[in-house]
Amino acid sequence: MLDWAEYTKFFLALLVIVNPVGAVPLFVSMTEQHTVEEKRRIARVASSAVAVVLILAAIAGQPLLAFFGITIASFKVGGAILILLLAISMMHATPTGEKQTPEEAREAEDKESIAVVPLAIPLLSGPGAISTTIIYSTNRSSLSHVALIIVCCLLVSLTTWLALRAATPVSRWLGKTGVNIAIRIMGLLLAAVAVEIFASGMLVLFPGLR
Repeated sequence: MLDWAEYTKFFLALLVIVNPVGAVPLFVSMTEQHTVEEKRRIARVASSAVAVVLILAAIAGQPLLAFFGITIASFKVGGAILILLLAISMMHATPTGEKQTPEEAREAEDKESIAVVPLAIPLLSGPGAISTTIIYSTNRSSLSHVALIIVCCLLVSLTTWLALRAATPVSRWLGKTGVNIAIRIMGLLLAAVAVEIFASGMLVLFPGLR
């Protein structure tokens, strides 16, 4: 089983990737025509969908990799590159195609319910969050390890729900500049996590690097 520092690092990394603070302005703009009760329902459904996606990744990630014959080390390297690209985008405070394409953004404007798509998927629990969950969940094969990973996923989902529930006052208080500063700081932390994952994968693929 990983030590508590590793679980804390996973929780923080996943929280940074899901980035509920960065989703606040998007949530406000997408729900500006909705009532307060509808906004609360959308926040609840979106955070629940995030929990479902991440838990499925934690449980089914390793069997899925085995089915396609992908090693954990290879997936770590590939996932780390994806996470690093996301971190670089966050440090520039710009949205990425990994989060949402322009076509998906236009489609979302015409949807009545945006809680699951595109808010939960792919804005919150996109490929970066799914990759990170699979990488950490496959570090150990014990049930207690998977259970603690799932607890971290639920805590991230709960934090997302709280952020979306308070989206309007938070957006007003932070402003565009405040949100961008928070995103850039989280991007820097995420870049460090990506480098660690990349290094651990490379050491397995190329033992001579030790």
